Parts: sequence; structure tokens; C-alpha cells
Amino acid sequence: MALMRLTPLPHRAIVPVSMSLITLMTDFGLKDGNVGVMKGVILGIAPRAQIVDLSHFISPQNVREAALILRRSAPYFPPETIHVVVVDPGVGTSRRPIAAQLGPQRFVGPDNGVITLLLEHAERYGWPVAVVHLDRPQFWLPEISHVFHGRDIFAPAAAHLANGAALSDLGTPVSDPVLLALPRPERTPAGWRGEIIYIDHFGNLASNILSEHLPEWLDAAEKVTVRLCGVEIRGLVETFGERAPGALAALFGSTGNLIVSVVNGSAAEALGAKVGDPCEVERLVESPGLDV
Repeated sequence: MALMRLTPLPHRAIVPVSMSLITLMTDFGLKDGNVGVMKGVILGIAPRAQIVDLSHFISPQNVREAALILRRSAPYFPPETIHVVVVDPGVGTSRRPIAAQLGPQRFVGPDNGVITLLLEHAERYGWPVAVVHLDRPQFWLPEISHVFHGRDIFAPAAAHLANGAALSDLGTPVSDPVLLALPRPERTPAGWRGEIIYIDHFGNLASNILSEHLPEWLDAAEKVTVRLCGVEIRGLVETFGERAPGALAALFGSTGNLIVSVVNGSAAEALGAKVGDPCEVERLVESPGLDV
């Protein structure tokens, strides 16, 4: 990954704004009231903030999954949206609480790599990036728990941003945010080798092979073969409806990832698949005199 293009953080006075958008993503679930408490803290500081629940069912402590959901979701929000992510197995340890400007989007949460993919996205487009360590207690709650920084640090920091505080007000600049070592697909003589990186609510298997890896193949999708979990799927489709109910289908999902599905079923259950399982894609090459 290229070096971060950190930009200076201009200091400016706090200017009240009419309304700011804050998203929340956690692994808390909804049973214990923790999400509601974070909303209460935000609204107590920034009563005009608009709060959107992005997800509260990230797998427990699964920072990589949170990074994937953040990357595929944040670009669809208006500029200057504040994304609060609390998937934080290191809470209370030496891991830093941070806030960041990642192109047009803002982030508040733990420095544990959850911003990796959104940061890469910003750098790919040459957008400005700035990160600060949330080390100024005047922007926290008065009392800090060792195990609920979502309530005591991240929610109030986001609320102060929503009220117009500058990123530079909240802490000291950071030049070395933690980044995840994420799996990348590899070129093979016949195609690409990747792996399953996410299993969604429907049991669809998303790989890290993207449509951009094989653009020249898409005009001959019927000649593409996908292999994973001991099965072979011949041909790519554009919609689930191109295969019969119960059949396996390979296609590119809405985020550009190659996915394998069972029509009206769960590919994860049918194949016994799990995150990390290998996935290969190849293209049948025509030979002279061979009918294909």
C-alpha cells in the first residue's frame, strides 16, 4: 500500500451546524441497550444529529468484517458523514482511539485496522487523508470505563464533530494508523486464485476476486469456470433468476466481488463453506479445431 498522503489539519472555531449525519456500526447486537446508550450520548451533545444504524450484527470481535462493511457502505453516504465503528476487541488496552478524514467521509473508532479499506479507497482517488489520536479528554464523557469506549469516547467525539468541532480539535495527528494485512487474489496461468472473505445474511459467498480483475472475460462469461469447496460452476450469470431454485450460481455482486450463491438457498450451508476457503476462477481457452 502506498504511503498515506496526510494533509494538514486546519484549526477552525466550532461552528454550530443545523444537522449532521452519524452512522453506527457495532458488534453489540440489540439486546443489551448499548446501542441505545450511544445514541443517547450523541443526542445529549448534538441534539440535531441524524443517526443511521449501519449494522449492529457484525460477528463478535471481527474487525476484518467491519472493515469490509465500512468500505462498501460509506461511499454511498453524503460528504462529511461521520461513521462510528465500535468493533473493538482491544478496548481498554494500549490501542489508540482515533478519528479520521478519509476523503469526503469521516470516521471515529478504534485504531485496529477497521479503516484499512476505506483508507485505500480514498488514496486510490487521491483524496485527502488525515488521522488524529483522540487524546483530549474535554471531548469525552467525564468518567471513562475500561470496557465501553463506544459510549465514553467515540460517541461524544462524533457528537462534537457533528456540532462543528474540527478534526484537529479532537487530538494529535497520527501518521501510522494500524492497517490490516488483508488477503489479495493472485494471478495464475489460467486465471485468478482468491478466497472467501465474507458470508452474507443469505449465505452468499463473497470472494476477493473483483470484476476489475477479469474485465476482458466478461464478454464470454459462459466460458468462465469457478471452483471452490470441491465444486465447479461453469459460466457466470448476471442475475439469480438465470439459474433454477436450488442451483449454484456464480456472478458479480453489487460491490463488484465474485460471489457464489444457491438460488433461493444458502451456499454457505450447501457447501459447508467458511471465510478463508480458497476460490479459483479460470477461463476456457479455445484450441484450433475444438468446438466450445
